[in-house]
Amino acid sequence: MIEYIIISVISGILFGLLDGVINANPLAQRLYEVYKPIARTSINPLAGIVIDLIYGFVMAGVFLLLYISLPGEAGLIKGVSFAVLAWFFRVVMYVASQWMIFIVPVKTLLYSLVAGLGEMLILGVLYRLALKPGT
Repeated sequence: MIEYIIISVISGILFGLLDGVINANPLAQRLYEVYKPIARTSINPLAGIVIDLIYGFVMAGVFLLLYISLPGEAGLIKGVSFAVLAWFFRVVMYVASQWMIFIVPVKTLLYSLVAGLGEMLILGVLYRLALKPGT
């Protein structure tokens, strides 16, 4: 249980850091200018931290719940499988919705897909290396 709590907090912090790197770099800033007319001009950092920590706990918990069902016997396959699953439900579905609802350049959508996959792979590998079911 303590292992789960520690990894959940670490992954929540990692969520925040990765989101910052993904969304605040110069390339992302140029690509995301399309959202400028509807984007907030400021953010609530405390709310962002709390949300990322909640994401960390939920994602780590879902990883543990799905662990036995994920493909692979050993190694990183389970972490990568979870990452692809999380990427589909968190990123691919979001990008598909953006494509259907808004006029967003394809390169912006592709950036979101690739960056989101990288983020989910990092987290999936972390969960696989650090979390063991039943402990």
